[in-house]
Amino acid sequence: MKSSDVPHRAGYDSDLTGAELSTVAIRGGHHRTPEGEHSEAIFPTSSFVFKSAAQAAARFGGEEDGNIYSRFTNPTVRIFEQRMAALEGGERAVATSSGMAAIMALGVSLLEQGDHIVCSCSVFGSTVSLFDKYFRKMGISTTFVDPGDLDAWQQAVTPTTKLFFLETPSNPLAEVSDVAAIARIAKANDCWLAVDNCFCTPALQRPLELGADFIIHSATKFLDGQGRCIGGVVVGPDKELEEVFGFVRTGGAALSPFNAWVFIKGLETLELRMNAQSERAMELASWLSAQSVIDKVYYAGLESHPQHELAQRQQSAFGAVLSFEVKGDKEAAWRFIDATRVISITGNLGDVKTTITHPGTTTHGRLSPEERAAAGIKDNLIRLSVGLESLKDLKRDLERGLSAV
Repeated sequence: MKSSDVPHRAGYDSDLTGAELSTVAIRGGHHRTPEGEHSEAIFPTSSFVFKSAAQAAARFGGEEDGNIYSRFTNPTVRIFEQRMAALEGGERAVATSSGMAAIMALGVSLLEQGDHIVCSCSVFGSTVSLFDKYFRKMGISTTFVDPGDLDAWQQAVTPTTKLFFLETPSNPLAEVSDVAAIARIAKANDCWLAVDNCFCTPALQRPLELGADFIIHSATKFLDGQGRCIGGVVVGPDKELEEVFGFVRTGGAALSPFNAWVFIKGLETLELRMNAQSERAMELASWLSAQSVIDKVYYAGLESHPQHELAQRQQSAFGAVLSFEVKGDKEAAWRFIDATRVISITGNLGDVKTTITHPGTTTHGRLSPEERAAAGIKDNLIRLSVGLESLKDLKRDLERGLSAV
């Protein structure tokens, strides 16, 4: 039995036909119990009770719909999955214990020994490690390419290529990939395209509408929005997601009911947060660009960004994450970071609290110097994930960093 088989219309009192994203983010997938609760219920239970041995057998055998065990059937997790599928415009979603678990579940479910991945070289460091080290052990090879070089994507294809994978905008340099163009290359070569939509979320970008097959999220980031817990989700077609669900059910990379409930609550303010944080990031990117000790700012909202026009076409705003290079070396970047007193020094992002980190020694620290150089991550690079604090206070804090450099 698959998670989407469980009836979800009973007790559901909202007709969301044609509803806008903000409405779906608040009400999508909500199944009320007979108690009539207004807010979504949490089901913190490991298992579910059956009326009889016959019913238990029918549930386990797939002859009767219903909950069995929270590793693969839980009502709270199901609300989150159905809401995410609706927000991204996918047939189905499968929740996982983390964003990296979502990528792992997709790869392990759909690929086998001898298969090949073409991946953007501008992705999260752990994604590189997962593909280049652990998938390699399973006989799945990966070629990393420049995300903006369409010829490179085509030339990297081999007879065994099955999956294209990219982030857009990328972490941490905000490189924007042409999803529609890469999707055409993937389809012409009978490959799937998976897009990590973590930085934009469906509030700002909908890759499935541009031709992608799968969406990956670290729900830990903007979907939650307040840095409270870890989780992930894969969105895509039902047929392939059934295999992903099978892996999560068997392998145990499942999302907990409590974390699912936290993400459900986070989605309720997703559109408001993403727009407000994008506005603040745009202001700070422009302001930092004018500072004498800043060499370069990476943010697609700036007209100087090489993919600015592309970002305007496929995103409704430019997101909350930007990076910048200070004049000097790693020590200068560290002095900047250490001088701040309001902004949080942490590797996480997507929080209403602004965060700052040094990618070369944190999020991408496990990459070799050659890999970091290929990804454009210099020692003087700093990443900023802009939250919802006062712009005046954020600028005052960043001025401390500027003075330290």
